[in-house]
Amino acid sequence: MSGPRAAGAVLSAVLGAVLAVWVASGPAASAQDGAVRISTWNLEWLTQRTEGLPEDAAPKRDDDIAILAGYAARLKPTVAALEEVDDPALVARLFPADRYQVLMTHDDVVQKVALVVRNGVAVVRHPDLTALDVYASSTHHLRSGLDATLTLDGIPVRILAVHLKSGCFEGGLQASPTGACKALTRQLPVLQAWIAARRAEGVAFLVLGDFNRRLKPHDALLDGLEKAAPMAVATAGRASPCWGGEDFIDQILAGGPAAGWIVPDSLRVMVYRETAPEMKERLSDHCPVSVALRPG
Repeated sequence: MSGPRAAGAVLSAVLGAVLAVWVASGPAASAQDGAVRISTWNLEWLTQRTEGLPEDAAPKRDDDIAILAGYAARLKPTVAALEEVDDPALVARLFPADRYQVLMTHDDVVQKVALVVRNGVAVVRHPDLTALDVYASSTHHLRSGLDATLTLDGIPVRILAVHLKSGCFEGGLQASPTGACKALTRQLPVLQAWIAARRAEGVAFLVLGDFNRRLKPHDALLDGLEKAAPMAVATAGRASPCWGGEDFIDQILAGGPAAGWIVPDSLRVMVYRETAPEMKERLSDHCPVSVALRPG
């Protein structure tokens, strides 16, 4: 490997080493007491279905869920977007009902998007952003976005949790010959419209989740989103230490007044202690990503 791709790999390795010192070994919010902790976590097939799954999908065993619940207990988010979750009851085994409320999209798919919100935080649910399912006319479907307004420290914040089309991780969009990039291109104006509406309202907003996209400077998707409104990207200039190091595709974007709320150096990635190769499939190929906000 040589040229720009090799240089990018070296840069990612260096940045990953820097971020590794931030890996949460205890409660993720401990370094920012009193701040609001916002997280996103793709749980990779959090389901216990035994039929109707792709051949490469591994449903979770009870002991897998118990391990994940331990990480969720240390994460202690105020709000967390979750991806690839099937059932609110399974989510509640990680984020118990005595501490969290669970919102989930109404999609007829196994890999739904959810939002868990700490009890005591006021929530207004909005209709799912179903237009993100640009395959709606086919037998294959993409995930809707989960749209809600939360009151954080007395301030309303509009939140959109997403799981965008996989397979178009970098490069151009419209010029790409891949079907994945064409689908992501069709999802872009849906996101732009949602962001533009929040900008017109003048409200604080967050867009977070699994973007399946590396949002580096001048990335085509990020540039397109910022045509609707300028936003702060919590992962900017960093690479993730998850499973040995990789570029972020799990993203947290803050816009409107929320763009100034991100606590400096508050980005955290909670890596798994389990390092055996099979545990990546049993737990998740994604690690929880979080950042601290100070609304106001």
